[in-house]
Amino acid sequence: MADLSAFPITTRWPARHPDRLQLYSTPTPNGVKVSIMLEEIGLPYEAHAIDIGKNETWTPEFLSLNPNGKIPAIIDPDGPGGRPLALFESGAILLYLAEKTGTLLPDDPGRRYETIQWVFFQMAAVGPMFGQLGFFHKFAGREIEDKRPLERYRAESARLLGVLDQRLAGREWIMGDLYTIADVSLLGWVRNLVGFYGAGELVQFDRLSQVPAWLERGLARPAVQRGLAIPARP
Repeated sequence: MADLSAFPITTRWPARHPDRLQLYSTPTPNGVKVSIMLEEIGLPYEAHAIDIGKNETWTPEFLSLNPNGKIPAIIDPDGPGGRPLALFESGAILLYLAEKTGTLLPDDPGRRYETIQWVFFQMAAVGPMFGQLGFFHKFAGREIEDKRPLERYRAESARLLGVLDQRLAGREWIMGDLYTIADVSLLGWVRNLVGFYGAGELVQFDRLSQVPAWLERGLARPAVQRGLAIPARP
């Protein structure tokens, strides 16, 4: 049986199955990326719900695993060389899991880097922009009288959707007929933008020619549907 006692996070969220990959997360767009990935690849794991409403990501135990204080984070008891590996940052986790299992990442080196490029597109652009738009449209930011920040993030989010729409022209998935970690990375964010944030009309989502159908195809995947609710919110 794997020994995870070296990780302080396990004192607050004990592992019932220490031989399984440990996921520390909640169903936000960043969180569900890894849940969806784990459901897609079928790797056994144990999910621990982190209550961001109670600031649990800022506890010493969680920060010992992820110094950035954000979800998700993982401990893989069977990391490289058979040694436990702890990782934070969802994009890095997706890439690690894809390489560990040989799935959802093209074998061809060129297409592999092209896929990673679109994961970075989500991490560096889509995630930050959509998140800020959500803040200024749905949350406390909407109370700010100066609407220039809202307009800034609205315009940039609409532009990024246009980039994605152009990429998907003539393609079922971001990498053509191959569903990859690029799709896994983006699905939750686009879903949140038009659903939870309610910003579809704001960014003229219905005018896009490709993204809505891609989102529908992605959400129809059973693994995606399961991953969107894992771990169950506290």
